[in-house]
Amino acid sequence: QVQLVESGGGLVQPGGSLRLSCAASGRTSTNPAVGWFRQAPGKERKFVGAINWSGTIAKYADSLKGRFTISRDNAQKMVYLEMISLKPEDTAVYYCAARYSLLVPTQAADYNYWGQGTQVTVSS
Repeated sequence: QVQLVESGGGLVQPGGSLRLSCAASGRTSTNPAVGWFRQAPGKERKFVGAINWSGTIAKYADSLKGRFTISRDNAQKMVYLEMISLKPEDTAVYYCAARYSLLVPTQAADYNYWGQGTQVTVSS
């Protein structure tokens, strides 16, 4: 079992930036692949990006490439989502998810563990 806790969300103006954090605890002797997803009100949860267990491979939703960057610090059991040039349409609850796999899943159904989410609101 692994527990995930997101933090770093908040209110930011359009064009601003935020860094979300995902802290893992519990089964931490090995490092899972971690994905970020987001869900806007009334909409389905969507893939943002994901990173493999070692941090050497990252995948992103095509529409977010260049603005969002995922990184990880396995020593600290942390995964980060750096977001720049934020737009109002980036407003959503952001979730991190984990799966013990050598692959980098991009589908929500492929992840076993989820955090509770952190709200990001982009508004002036």
